[in-house]
Amino acid sequence: MKISLKDGPTADVPVGKTVEAALSALGFADQDIVAAKVDGAVVDLSRPLSSSSTVEPLRFNSAEGREVYRHSSTHIMAQAVKELFPTAQLTIGPALEDSFYYDFAYDRPFTPEDLEKIEARASEIIARNLTITRREFSKQEAIDFFQARGEQYKVELIQGFPDGEPITAYSQGDFVDLCRGPHLPTTGSVGAIKLLNTAGAYWRGDERNPMLQRIYGTSFPTKAEVDAYLARLEEIKRRDHRKVGKELDLISIQDEIGPGLVLWHPKGAAVRLLIENFWREQHIRDGYDLVYSPHTARLDLWKTSGHVDYYRENMFPAMKLEGSEYQLKPMNCPYHIMIYQSHLRSYRDLPIRYGELGTVYRYERTGVLHGLMRVRGFTQDDAHLFCRPDQMESEVSRVLDFTFFVLQTFGFQEFEVFLSTRPKESVGGDEHWTLATSALEAALKSRNIAFHLDPGGGAFYGPKIDIKIKDALGRSWQCSTVQVDFNNPERFELSYIGEDGKAHRPIMIHRALMGSIERFFGILIEHYGGAFPTWLAPVQAVVMNITDQQEEYVAAAATRLKAAAFRAEADLRNEKIGFKIREAEKAKVPFMLVAGKREVENGTLSVRGRSGSNLGTMTLDQVVALLQTETTHPQRELQLTL
Repeated sequence: MKISLKDGPTADVPVGKTVEAALSALGFADQDIVAAKVDGAVVDLSRPLSSSSTVEPLRFNSAEGREVYRHSSTHIMAQAVKELFPTAQLTIGPALEDSFYYDFAYDRPFTPEDLEKIEARASEIIARNLTITRREFSKQEAIDFFQARGEQYKVELIQGFPDGEPITAYSQGDFVDLCRGPHLPTTGSVGAIKLLNTAGAYWRGDERNPMLQRIYGTSFPTKAEVDAYLARLEEIKRRDHRKVGKELDLISIQDEIGPGLVLWHPKGAAVRLLIENFWREQHIRDGYDLVYSPHTARLDLWKTSGHVDYYRENMFPAMKLEGSEYQLKPMNCPYHIMIYQSHLRSYRDLPIRYGELGTVYRYERTGVLHGLMRVRGFTQDDAHLFCRPDQMESEVSRVLDFTFFVLQTFGFQEFEVFLSTRPKESVGGDEHWTLATSALEAALKSRNIAFHLDPGGGAFYGPKIDIKIKDALGRSWQCSTVQVDFNNPERFELSYIGEDGKAHRPIMIHRALMGSIERFFGILIEHYGGAFPTWLAPVQAVVMNITDQQEEYVAAAATRLKAAAFRAEADLRNEKIGFKIREAEKAKVPFMLVAGKREVENGTLSVRGRSGSNLGTMTLDQVVALLQTETTHPQRELQLTL
């Protein structure tokens, strides 16, 4: 049979040879290969080949390679747990982006001392260099096998699998785990492993099920890479928005108010106001009409929109008022639809763009709440566009330009873009899906935006573009989305009068640039570590005196800066100047302006940056000019599409 390297040479290989042997025949015999793609599917290197195929070697530096590497690491950790704690039952253990975890059913939480023992045993299993072997069972054979081993959770999983399909497991030494694979060739293929922490987790994520013990870990080819990863984790902890938000007095979430409900303190509210004002100004410049909508509506509205059918579990219970049921809004879209529907629309009126910073409420389970990143009440930077089919591509292009401008203004420069297509469960005809998907793809290509295809990842009502940003620590965050919707225009019977004088159905586009103000603010805190750029800083400058004799001078300087629209404070406390400077640095204030006897005599201020840099002495006019330069953010060149 002929085995071809993707975009490379071809070799004749006997039928039945393994993927590893085929790669060797093609000149790839290095130890760094962890798995391979065969005709696009990721498989073990030990998998025998039965027909001519295209192969592609996978190394740790690829996403698929890392997933194989870390999933094998979960099995190594699970084997270590079973050897040390034989009564622990296995459940599931997936690989994550840069780590992994495994959930165990055990009668007590694992302690830090347990983790040390498990990690040491995992290193021993790596040193044993056990061969990892794939095994196939029928469904009943698999049930019998794991039943005999006392693995009740595995039996439950198998019972839920379709009848008639083969079930796979992987063994290494005496350890066997239910798994579809693929895996590394041997346990010795893992270079270094590190266990990180433990947590509780409900079986299948359902709080009605038993609590399991989850162990997190990571693995890399070398110890140096593990050490670098651990250092990165420490930096992530240092920047944690919950910690920084408390230290800088930005936000709080208090039990007396309720989980997932955010209090914005004055300094956090100042940053939020800046974000929202920028958002409003830019939307007005870009041709959006700003709207407001109530926080609740009759339940019937949410039945028409489909939220009651598709989204009920994420909605708060309805309230009964005057014989009607009212629902706290989980989304803003039905309100914007009703505004559109309040007038007869002509093709000349389109596109119509409604934007709203609308606060919504979603019943997130307590276990998934996480600071500002996952809350129950949040404000979406929401917009809905109503357009003719022939306007869809230009509107999406315009949204993309707007999105990247906003994200770059806030300091993000690296992006990943995904085009998600029709899922199995969907509404609308093929014609609509083809038109919308083609328009999204054409808009991306017209802007020379590289993107990944996500087959079947669209919403049930239409395809979408998702944009992930990368922060200063290299982490990806899903923020922006552009979604085409055929469903709601049909449900609400929206129309416009076309050139032919007949009623036509508009296309509806949902879009968000930042996602939610709360989550975006949390990302900003961690991206900057609380040291916001000067234009976003809640306090831009602190003027401070050395002795009481400079109080009047300092107070006047702070007043002048405030009059020039800068966020300045005067620190007139009876403290040493070194203490005042350290306090301002801890508060991440961009500039410290110090006045002593000499500065008062010369009409100047001694200027320091928050990093400790000495910027010399400046007059107040020079300080104003410096702050003006530091607080200027880019303005977008509008490319209006008529």
